[in-house]
Amino acid sequence: MQDADRRRFWTYSLLGLILLGLTQKASGADRIIERIEALRAGDPVMVLGAPLHSREALVEFYQGRNYEPAWESAGAREELLAAIRDAASDGLIPADYHYGSLSEHALGEALPESPEIRTDVDLLLSDAFLLLASHLRHGKLDPESRAPRWQSFDEHNDTLAELHTALLYNQVHARLERQKPSAPEYRKLVQLRKRISDLSGELWLPIGPGPAIRPGDADPRLPEIRRRLQLLGDLPEPSGGTPEPGTDHYNDALLQAIPEFQARHGLEPDGVIGAKTLTELNRLPLERLQAIDANLERWRWLPDSLGGTYVLVNIAGFELHLVENGRETLHQRVIVGGPYRQTPVFSDRIRYLVFNPTWTVPRRLMVEDQLPLIQNDPAYLDRMGFKVYQGWGADRIEVDPATIDWHALSRNNFPYQLVQQPGPRNAVGQVKFMFPNQYDVYLHDTPGQNLFRRSDRQLSSGCIRVERPFELAQKLLQNNRNWGPSALDEALGQTSPVNVVLDTPVPVHLLYWTVWVDQAGRYQFRDDIYGRDRQLTHALRADWQGNLQLTPRSEG
Repeated sequence: MQDADRRRFWTYSLLGLILLGLTQKASGADRIIERIEALRAGDPVMVLGAPLHSREALVEFYQGRNYEPAWESAGAREELLAAIRDAASDGLIPADYHYGSLSEHALGEALPESPEIRTDVDLLLSDAFLLLASHLRHGKLDPESRAPRWQSFDEHNDTLAELHTALLYNQVHARLERQKPSAPEYRKLVQLRKRISDLSGELWLPIGPGPAIRPGDADPRLPEIRRRLQLLGDLPEPSGGTPEPGTDHYNDALLQAIPEFQARHGLEPDGVIGAKTLTELNRLPLERLQAIDANLERWRWLPDSLGGTYVLVNIAGFELHLVENGRETLHQRVIVGGPYRQTPVFSDRIRYLVFNPTWTVPRRLMVEDQLPLIQNDPAYLDRMGFKVYQGWGADRIEVDPATIDWHALSRNNFPYQLVQQPGPRNAVGQVKFMFPNQYDVYLHDTPGQNLFRRSDRQLSSGCIRVERPFELAQKLLQNNRNWGPSALDEALGQTSPVNVVLDTPVPVHLLYWTVWVDQAGRYQFRDDIYGRDRQLTHALRADWQGNLQLTPRSEG
């Protein structure tokens, strides 16, 4: 072949390759356009057997790229697959993010030869990033309905910006990491999940029932109890790996470990191994993992910041915390609603305090609780300081209770209103903390201070009773104008209600945590008092069609 012919051959060959590449590129863009148009029209779009979830975000993303593929970089694809695998450590399920299809088609340097599959893989990669970013930042489930969460307009704008940045700067894994809650407590829960996941392979036979075991007792169950405490980190492993002598006796080492274990599980730390302590020792690693996953999801529902200064009530833990400028300054016990009058979960702002409050009894409590007491004890209303009104609002009229035939009244026939006057027997005590809300709940004092000694404090009708309310009041009012050291005593010295508006309303968060890390770094577990963990775990494990998936274990 002559040199001129050789040059023509290579020129035409090169042109052919360029034209072939352009044809394939055009074919890929056409297929993306076809998919995007279907998404825009609201049609369900299945790609490699999987549905595309991030409808609006995908339309906007590929329109902005003029329908060009986005995932040509093998490094970017591998980082995304690694991030999807890592999602299991956060209690999420990799299969939700197309892990099966992507690990088959998107691993390695080369993409599939078929232009159709290449473009479908590109769409799946983008959808996986957008969906995972949204779930890490805002939660997989809607907090109210527990249904799978779809992105709102604001959310898809956030995740779109992250996707653009991730691809532009080759930061796919790092940008997804940034979506996770930044709170140290969330990261510590992830670490705990890894520890508990590592216990899944351990033998975990039930420790049988029997008489309570007390210090100094011998019991054949103690060797397994000792091993269980070692696995859970409450008892040091024996030095040299050899069992210490007398493992079937309740010795001093157990006397230190058992109360610590009990306190971490919300039990009375009396050192006696009774039925409740055995129940917690028998709790399977899988049960603990599911509780952790539920609490990780609750963290993802929270805003990026709870505020510089805020009040936090952990309903399941029966605790209140006041945080000022990022530091906890107050920690108290609380009493919360029982199973049939549950304290709701929400956030608001404490706007004012009421000293010497009256208590207007909610209708449900009037007919279910108060009416039977009145019928059984005619002196009850006078003794407890109640006034009776007929009607409501400005038109209500005070009625002498002695003129009412209380036995003729019922749930469906109760035209009165009960208002307890200020005083030592008032059900809400001497102060209440008001954040008006649709649930009609608030924080308040209580005359029943002895109830705070109980470990299970599901005793209210939905509101939160505070152990030391005046300490909390002083803290919240310390920056108020005209509020000096004697102001609290002056307010309490009045015989009628005194309203004090906070100069700066304080955020209050009523939350439901059954697993958390305390200030000393200890992992705390509590009973799922309202059964919410079970509901949430079931929803988290379901796929988009409602079918249950296996709970993932952490990798590595």
